[in-house]
Amino acid sequence: MSDDVSYELLGLDNVLLVVGNLGEAVGFYERAGFPVAFRLDEAGIALLKVGKETPGVLLRLDDELSHRPPAWASPRLWLEVRDARSSARALAAAGITPLDEPFSVATGWTVEFADPWGNVIGLTDYTKRPELARRP
Repeated sequence: MSDDVSYELLGLDNVLLVVGNLGEAVGFYERAGFPVAFRLDEAGIALLKVGKETPGVLLRLDDELSHRPPAWASPRLWLEVRDARSSARALAAAGITPLDEPFSVATGWTVEFADPWGNVIGLTDYTKRPELARRP
């Protein structure tokens, strides 16, 4: 970046995921534990809450997008949870199959799942580095 153009990154705003059916997507993410902040069918969007933060996961409708498996190199959105391994069990109980078994990372454990349109979400914990975890 040049000296005459600069900015400071302040934090995340919403993360946008494109889906092919808004009602189906909202139902899927509700089963995965995401509360709905709002839904505007006429605009083709729904905002899912992520913890106590104001930004969330914004679902945007694209009628032409069909179901598809996630590409191996697709971007991933990882969200912090208290315990990723118990989250994996809760996902399975809700009928959502993780992409793989929970796996160890430097800070704890992570489990990933994909929505029907190939968007990959990871749930990760800080059980190995609790000093870095969000406080309840």
